Amino acid sequence: MKIQIKTMLILLSAFLSIILLFSGFVYLSVSKYSYEDFYKLLEIRAVTAAKIELDQQGSSQEMVALRNEFFEKLPLEKDRYYRISPGESFKNESEELGLPISFFNEIIKKGGSEYNKNSMFYKGIRYKSKQGEYVVIASAQNYFELHHSAYLRRTLIFAIVAAFLFSALIALYFSRFVFRPLRKITDRVKEISSENLHLRLDNNMNNDELTDLTRTFNNMLDRIETSFETQNNFISNASHELRTPLTAIIGEADVTLSKIRTIDEYIETIKVILDEAETLDRKTKALLFLAQTGFNGKNQKFDKLRIDQLLWDVKETIEKINTDSRIHIDMSLLPENPIKLKVKGNEQLLHLALSNIISNACKYSNNNVVHVSIGASDQNVFVIVKDHGIGIPDKELKYIYDPFFRASNTLKYEGYGIGLPLTRNIIRLHNGEILVSSIVGQGTTVQINLPIGRFD
Repeated sequence: MKIQIKTMLILLSAFLSIILLFSGFVYLSVSKYSYEDFYKLLEIRAVTAAKIELDQQGSSQEMVALRNEFFEKLPLEKDRYYRISPGESFKNESEELGLPISFFNEIIKKGGSEYNKNSMFYKGIRYKSKQGEYVVIASAQNYFELHHSAYLRRTLIFAIVAAFLFSALIALYFSRFVFRPLRKITDRVKEISSENLHLRLDNNMNNDELTDLTRTFNNMLDRIETSFETQNNFISNASHELRTPLTAIIGEADVTLSKIRTIDEYIETIKVILDEAETLDRKTKALLFLAQTGFNGKNQKFDKLRIDQLLWDVKETIEKINTDSRIHIDMSLLPENPIKLKVKGNEQLLHLALSNIISNACKYSNNNVVHVSIGASDQNVFVIVKDHGIGIPDKELKYIYDPFFRASNTLKYEGYGIGLPLTRNIIRLHNGEILVSSIVGQGTTVQINLPIGRFD
């Protein structure tokens, strides 16, 4: 069953329950009030009848005339008088009238009693007249039970049916009104496929929850589109990077086998093939390591590290590998509290990540001075690496984390396009973030933020 129909049924059930509850309350309240009012009416008639019949106050004919003028004649109205004699019960009277003997006993003891049976109402009182004490019983058929109650029931039934139909219309309109934006979203989503991931949901609704849903879905589409694009770029770049040494190996082998060669030529060919095979092996290992760091960091051992000490180690390592590199570490932003320089991390991985960033800065700035700053805020330790190299074209910045991607202005520099995505994976393993900004011809700035380690 659709949610729209469920919602409509729930609303309709709630409306109907409330209507029935209030209708029942009104019916019972009015019935109770009418019964009490009818008993009071019978009591007044019993007293009046007793005064006329037993006391004969004033002119009996005048009293009867006044009673007939001001008292409406009730259906099956009848008054009865029974003298109270000491030691005598009203068993015969009760059997004659079909009333319980307790009705008479209660009149004797308490001065009055009420009883009703089959729409006939009885009101008995104990009346003391000049001739002695009497039990006076006034009875009549309840006209309210006959007419007013039936009219009330018909009115309530009509009101309930009308309210039910009106509630059904409201529930139907409300459910359609509420789910109309959802139907629009569903129809729009059905139009989106892998062929047109650029489409987005219209974000012009006023409902806050639906606006959040639309925004969340659009953000998810952004990530999916980016993922598709990244995957396509990865396949294209990986195919190119892995095919290049293979093509060289196959081409070199084909050319060598096309005719008989000298031993020196065979040796030279094998060296070329070996060199290309080693290149292919390095790319494969880098790709494997990149994939491993893309998983969660549960298998990595994390220790207490000081980032400033790690930076000096990285500087020393890079200068051993590239003696032409010039790295300047700026300590002016160091915090006064050295605890803010400590992070919880894997030393080898963070060493590799910082080495990738700083060595890239040296390489793409043609070994000009690279400035490395370290500082800390209340939450993070940050490392800023700034060079004055070739920079990255603005339109290519969004691809820099794609494996094997290399910017269009880096063709004369060696590299595989693995270092930066690998660095980002390592930083993510440490719950940090990496920010890159660059201007072509002016240089690149990379900022790495790592959360300060909390050690008990």
